[in-house]
Amino acid sequence: MTSASGRLRRRRRPNRDRHGRGLRGSLYPSTLPAASTRAERFDALVLAALEPIEARWRTELTKLDIAVDDVPDVSGDEPSLESDGTLTDAGVPLARLVPAGVDRRGMPTKARIVLFRRPLEARARDGADLADLVHHVLVDQVANYLGVDPTIIEGEP
Repeated sequence: MTSASGRLRRRRRPNRDRHGRGLRGSLYPSTLPAASTRAERFDALVLAALEPIEARWRTELTKLDIAVDDVPDVSGDEPSLESDGTLTDAGVPLARLVPAGVDRRGMPTKARIVLFRRPLEARARDGADLADLVHHVLVDQVANYLGVDPTIIEGEP
């Protein structure tokens, strides 16, 4: 189709996919577990692993936060990862205990255990193995925070 000025005018199609069917919705409804991302499933796994620990040690853990990060921030100038509260496997950090301190604005911060999702997932064979690994790492880090043996955290005699 040409206009009076001799230029070619193209009809604009609405934003659709190449077959003209429009944008598709999600594959699963958001209420189903299959719709959650790997990160969301990992977060739920951490909360489930933390629940029995927190039920027993609630008063001692009031000044402790639990966080999840995808990968550890490792710079080459760190002398030793083990000395700063980091739990490693073959040199790869799995979790880190960050002590309480003061932030850049001068505000006090809580102590924090940071679990690294991707290294933990890489070491697990399946979902049950990942759940056991997350539980073990949490027990070790909580024991490190409280300064007790990990068997005491789990309530073993």
